[in-house]
Amino acid sequence: MAVAAGEGGARKPNFAQFTPYLPLIIVALVLGVPTFIRLGQQVWTKEIGAHGPIVLATGIWLLWRKLPVMQAEAKPGNFVLTIAGCIASLAIYVFGRAYDFMSLEGAGLYGVFLMILYDRYGLRVLLNNWFPIFYLGLLVPAPGWAIDHITAPLKLLVTTLATAIVEPTGIPIVQEGVTMTVGNYQLLVEDACSGMNSLIGLIAITLFYIYLLRNASWRYSLFLVCLIIPVAIAANVIRIITLILLTYFFGDAVGQGFLHVTAGLFLFAISLMIMFLIDSLASRLIRPKRTPA
Repeated sequence: MAVAAGEGGARKPNFAQFTPYLPLIIVALVLGVPTFIRLGQQVWTKEIGAHGPIVLATGIWLLWRKLPVMQAEAKPGNFVLTIAGCIASLAIYVFGRAYDFMSLEGAGLYGVFLMILYDRYGLRVLLNNWFPIFYLGLLVPAPGWAIDHITAPLKLLVTTLATAIVEPTGIPIVQEGVTMTVGNYQLLVEDACSGMNSLIGLIAITLFYIYLLRNASWRYSLFLVCLIIPVAIAANVIRIITLILLTYFFGDAVGQGFLHVTAGLFLFAISLMIMFLIDSLASRLIRPKRTPA
C-alpha cells in the first residue's frame, strides 16, 4: 500500500521544483537579509523581541514540514493579484525602510512573502495550512504606539496587584499610579515590567506548543490559549514583587542592576513552565478528545 505524503514528512520537498522560482527567491533574499539584520540589531537584542530567533527557526521548520502537502495540492494564484500584492507590499517595505519604521518594513517584507506563497500554491492551500504562515507573522514587530496603548492598563494592573500583595508583609510601600515608593526608594513600573514583553514571547511559544498538540480538541486548545494572558500577568506580578524585595533589602543598585534583567528572563521561563504544568494537569483531568491519526 502506497504511503501518501503528509504531516509525518514521508516525502521530502523536491529542490528541483524550486528552480523556476530561483530569481524570485534571490529577490526575496536581497530584501529579507537587510531586514533580518536590522531586526537582530534593533528588536531581537531587546527583551521584547527575544522570541524572534526562536519563532524564525521553528516557523521555518513548521513550513518545511508542510511543503510536501502544499506542493501536492498547489493551484497557482491569480497573476494579476500577485503583482498587485507585491507592489503594495514593496511600497510599504520601501516606506518603512526609508523612514526607519521597523514595523512597516517587517510588514512589507511579510506581505511579499505571502504573495510569493500565494502565487506558488494558491489561496486555498494557504488557508488549509495557515498556522505556520500566521506563526511567522509574529516576527513583524508591533508598532510602538500599539505597545504603549496595550501596556498602559497592564502596568497599572500589575503595579496594583504587587502592592496589594507586598503591603500586608509590613514593608512600607505607597502606590501612586504606576509609581511605588518603597522605604527610601521610588520604583517606576516601565514597559519591561508591564507584561507586554513576556506576553508576546509567551503567546508565540504557547501557540507553537499547542500546534504540536494539534490532535487535541479545539476546546482544549482554546482553554490553553485563554490562559496565556493570566499566566503572563501573574509572572510579571512575581517579577515586580521580586524587584521590590531586592530594592528594599539590598538597595537600588541591586534591584535595578543585573538582577533586574535576570528576573525578567527567569520569570519568562517560569511562565512557560506554568503553562506546561497546567497542560500536564489539565490533560489528565479534562481528558481532551483526540482525533484518529
